[in-house]
Amino acid sequence: MARQFNVPDFYRSPIIATVKEARRLLDPRKRDLAPSVLDFGPVRFKIARHFGFCYGVENAIEIAYRALDEHPDRRLFMLSEMIHNPHVNEDLQQRGMRFLRTTRGEQLIPFDTLTPDDIVLIPAFGATVEIQADLAQRGIDTRTYDTTCPFVEKVWRRSHQIGKKNYTVVVHGKRYHEETRATFSHAREAAPVVVVRDIEEAHDLCRVIRGEASAAFFFERFQDRYSDGFDPERDLQRIGVVNQTTMLATETQAIAEVLRQAVINRYGAANADDHFADTSDTLCYATHENQEATRALIEETADLALVVGGYNSSNTSHLVELCEERMPTYFIKDVGEILSPARIRHFDYPAQTMRETDGWFPDHRPADIVLTAGASCPDTLLDQVIHTITGWFPEARPLDAVLAPFEGVGVE
Repeated sequence: MARQFNVPDFYRSPIIATVKEARRLLDPRKRDLAPSVLDFGPVRFKIARHFGFCYGVENAIEIAYRALDEHPDRRLFMLSEMIHNPHVNEDLQQRGMRFLRTTRGEQLIPFDTLTPDDIVLIPAFGATVEIQADLAQRGIDTRTYDTTCPFVEKVWRRSHQIGKKNYTVVVHGKRYHEETRATFSHAREAAPVVVVRDIEEAHDLCRVIRGEASAAFFFERFQDRYSDGFDPERDLQRIGVVNQTTMLATETQAIAEVLRQAVINRYGAANADDHFADTSDTLCYATHENQEATRALIEETADLALVVGGYNSSNTSHLVELCEERMPTYFIKDVGEILSPARIRHFDYPAQTMRETDGWFPDHRPADIVLTAGASCPDTLLDQVIHTITGWFPEARPLDAVLAPFEGVGVE
């Protein structure tokens, strides 16, 4: 059985927990990606098979709250936001946790104010080698309450492994995302490193690998995204691809494939394995599951999609992108953004701005709503969305009747 984490009860949810447990019992191998349907009559919610807190997030939450419980009389700091969800971060702050840096790396509290008696937690995204060394020199223990996601650490280990075999590490990620900054730092201890943001940049890197573009082109195109001393002619002869674990897994796979093909073009198919390392085992299973479940979800007919999560959450933004391909989609951090059946406030991720939209909720019945959430979003936030929307309809079926098909599943 999968490990059970000690997550505070206020992050749990009666509705979503019932649905998830029923699906787990019916499909323990997670082969069925069909959504669950909560039919209230005038409105039906189609809920993704996989979403919400992943292994790494639950691990981080358990560690953070344990640190607070074990040290009520000491100063506790988080290097930056533990995860990208405002509700979780705000609750930690209300309980006394203070953040040393912003998610972009700007200093909020100088390290010089820290003492060896202080406790500093590393967030789920990890930390750079330089920051870990700085804190260690100040006598601060960062290992006891290190919440770095195990799957992020797996990427670091694989980067070291291929680096020792003289491969360059190509990171698919957002250069200044906390996780990519940390991965870049750890990987360059063992190998040259370059970061590519998307498939377009990967194709440009392919041009350099094939000898179609010069070193000058590389340095201009990938400015500030390669490690010191990087030599394109030398360091792109042998490569391996790892990713920021919250990126689209299918895009990472596509990037790896075009780069592998470029290597074959340059060195021949017979020599491909000598020039391209297989790193497919580093893809985060939770990210992949959530994205595949979202793809199955949007195959269903629906009027719109609601995606719940932090606005600076990379993994949530990719779920939004997938939904937007098929239907009107609203990215909200919580139920407070649903102003009324006539108006909703939501985040435009590409434009990085908030918007308000009128006439967002369909006027026909039943209304079909796709509902999912990012990996750092508490399930209870989805319960609140369901309660609010069904509250608009006095004739809606009672919750116990809607949940009846999911309760007692697996009980003989």
